[in-house]
Amino acid sequence: MKKKEEKQQMSRRKFITLAGGAAASLAAMSAIGMPLNWTENNPEIDVNSLDVNKISTDVLVIGSGMAGLFAAVKAHDAGANVLMVSKGRLGASGQTPFAKGIFAFDPEKEDITLDEYVDKVSYSALGTNNKTYTRQTAEHSLARVNELKEWGFFDSSLYNKSFSKPIKQRNIPIQERITITHLIKENERVVGAAGFSIDEQKVIFYEAKSVILCTGAGGFKPNGFPICDLTHDGTIMAYNIGAKVTGKEWNDGHPAKSENAAACYDGWGDMFEQKPSTTSVGIRHDLGVDMNYTAYMNGGTAKMGPPGMGRSENTVKGGPFRPEGLEDQGGPGGPPQGDKEGRRPPRKEGKGAPPGMGGSIVGGSTAGMAIHKSEGLVPINDKCESNIPGLYAAGDALGSYMAGAIYTQIGSSLAGSAVQGGVAGEAAAKYSKKIAPNKISASKLKEIQEEILAPLKREAGYSPAWVTQTLQGIMIPNFIIYIKKENLLKAALAYVEELRDHHLPMLKAANMHELRLAHETKNMIISAEMKLKASIMRTESRCSHYRLDYPEIDNENWQAWLNIFKDEGGTMQFEKQPFNTWPTA
Repeated sequence: MKKKEEKQQMSRRKFITLAGGAAASLAAMSAIGMPLNWTENNPEIDVNSLDVNKISTDVLVIGSGMAGLFAAVKAHDAGANVLMVSKGRLGASGQTPFAKGIFAFDPEKEDITLDEYVDKVSYSALGTNNKTYTRQTAEHSLARVNELKEWGFFDSSLYNKSFSKPIKQRNIPIQERITITHLIKENERVVGAAGFSIDEQKVIFYEAKSVILCTGAGGFKPNGFPICDLTHDGTIMAYNIGAKVTGKEWNDGHPAKSENAAACYDGWGDMFEQKPSTTSVGIRHDLGVDMNYTAYMNGGTAKMGPPGMGRSENTVKGGPFRPEGLEDQGGPGGPPQGDKEGRRPPRKEGKGAPPGMGGSIVGGSTAGMAIHKSEGLVPINDKCESNIPGLYAAGDALGSYMAGAIYTQIGSSLAGSAVQGGVAGEAAAKYSKKIAPNKISASKLKEIQEEILAPLKREAGYSPAWVTQTLQGIMIPNFIIYIKKENLLKAALAYVEELRDHHLPMLKAANMHELRLAHETKNMIISAEMKLKASIMRTESRCSHYRLDYPEIDNENWQAWLNIFKDEGGTMQFEKQPFNTWPTA
């Protein structure tokens, strides 16, 4: 009997000890701000009371950067009713505020012809550029620059005022701070889009005869470069309705300063503050993964000297191939040797050099993004048209390969966005004149509304912030996304597929801001899957794609772009498209 009581007493003591420990643990969790019901979703709004609006137009322009500006203006001038919708603000979101150099090819001032320029870009790009779009940008760049001068673009470091001038003159309506989540396809053509307001509690459907994606590129919300609001939204929306996508294996190599690396304005603030200016011809081979390779082989941060001066401590054997004559051009975006005109706009007096132009740097600040114009929707012709009838794209949303898979011409990105926006606007307006208005079916409206609002209706799940941080930990390491080899790419892919299959369907949101984050996180996960699979498939190294296990260029098998599309069963598929050809149906 006594032994039994002792056992019972021991059990009670154990219970008290364990209970006390548990209570202490719960108290500690509470003390550090960790809610005990952290998986629960507590919506701050009444989902069932949200307004639903429907708007009709001829041409719907999604995005309000440089490409969106010219798409809207030229579509209007071609006789179409136009509506511009933007996740941000006109001229003040995406990468447009950062871009301060715009390329203007003036045949009367340049020392080379247009044909010679195209050939030089192709030489630097190792064949990856689409010559049609290379020529198109150079040929029309001066006309777009002259229009920008008329609007006062070069008079201020801020673009909203100059962008607003042609928009107001034409009475083109703009809806800002609208997150577009879906493109809508019926009868095998695009018929509109859908999304929601960030500031007001409403879902919005847009019926349109044609849609132009000017949604920019994207990344995994890295720190150190101004792309945290870009998450490949347009690309993934288009992919989901059957559009072909390209360029996911390439990388952008913009660095960040090693001191306060996450502080974007510390590193690049001078670029935001200066007024824009024009650049002339100056062919480069920049912003690939050379510095990533150096860091991988040597460890630590890289150091850069003034443009045109190499650093001996950065010298390593092997690494990405650089064409003869373009081996050492100084820091990223520095001027071509001997050229005083084709350079970045000068920094302000007393300001430190931007990352890559002096001092120690670190990589990863643009993780998830490719070289400008080398990723996005696959064009089927020179009109910025996708394989989905009525759907167009321009700027960084179009995989035009205007400059190839490497940074070949300073200022060509902004010029390319202006030119392509104009081309797409005129083409979309012409297309819309042939198309009768198409009402979106009630069943489609209901289905899409349910998908948009699903994170708000979940009783429990994963926060977009937590899933995004997990994705960043998987994708951003130098040995995953930049310096690649098959076993690590496949390992990362296994994690990303887990996020896709289990975490993506359980994303939660308590308000309209978190709803935006949930949809952005979904797009980043699909983009990560594309990036890893494309990197595995391209078994060579070329331009901004480098494989440790396939370090050489393979011209026998890989003089081709790699396209991605979704089959009828919803599975991601891949195809090769030979350089300088148009895709097959």
